[in-house]
Amino acid sequence: MSDEVADGFVRLRLDVSYDGKDFSGWAKQASGRRTVQGEIEDALRTVTRSSRTYDLTVAGRTDAGVHARGQVAHVDLPVELWGEHREKLLKRLAGRLPRDVRVWSVAEAPSGFNARFSAIWRRYAYRVTDQPGGVDPLLRGHVLWHDWPLDVDAMNEAAERLLGEHDFAAYCKRREGATTIRTLQGLSLVRGDDGIVTATVRADAFCHNMVRSLIGALLFVGDGHRPADWPGKVLAAGVRDSAVHVVRPHGLTLEEVGYPADELLAARNKEARNKRTLPGAGCC
Repeated sequence: MSDEVADGFVRLRLDVSYDGKDFSGWAKQASGRRTVQGEIEDALRTVTRSSRTYDLTVAGRTDAGVHARGQVAHVDLPVELWGEHREKLLKRLAGRLPRDVRVWSVAEAPSGFNARFSAIWRRYAYRVTDQPGGVDPLLRGHVLWHDWPLDVDAMNEAAERLLGEHDFAAYCKRREGATTIRTLQGLSLVRGDDGIVTATVRADAFCHNMVRSLIGALLFVGDGHRPADWPGKVLAAGVRDSAVHVVRPHGLTLEEVGYPADELLAARNKEARNKRTLPGAGCC
């Protein structure tokens, strides 16, 4: 599948952050609900005085209520439009966008760059506290309160059993035609001096609800309701387990998206579009 930029256009990379509290996720919706994509595209159209909307492609669509510190998107603009507005575009977007979404940089993307398909990993953080008094009011929009004491060592033991390439169907909400095979590159939890437990989750890509389902399973281990081998057994079973809760979205933040060296972008773009199967898997 070709992803060449059309003649007369230039591809721009946008680095974005947002507080997801009042958004119905990243992607535009036919219902007209407020979304991050919709806000940025509207702002871009307004500040460039364009008669049409230029669509954004994002590294990873976030659900309603999920935050982002290191989201990446791209947009193709006419060369003349970019030339006219490039010097002041960032500042004008800052003046037009609502305060809960920011574009931190806009720059010409290297050849072969696709915000979604060129990415080689996405890193999320999920923050939770088990302090008896609850969550610091200043952090309540970004930290989940779990009202049972958590054993972080047990949670890390369980997390190690989930690493690697697997079919994560047991932890994903299925979407027609989409694969649930992913490579979980890292999953670890650390308790900070403030008592907040931060889970860092990194994978080549994530399927729908995957991170929040994994955290839900690990919380059951951490509070003693399940043994450390339980999340791995759920994974191996390959079907959704009603005991795995999808935790609330406000504790989740997309922290960073990783890309290969410029000369490898096009190859990664092509590779990521191939439907994946596990080694040894049959066709039927």
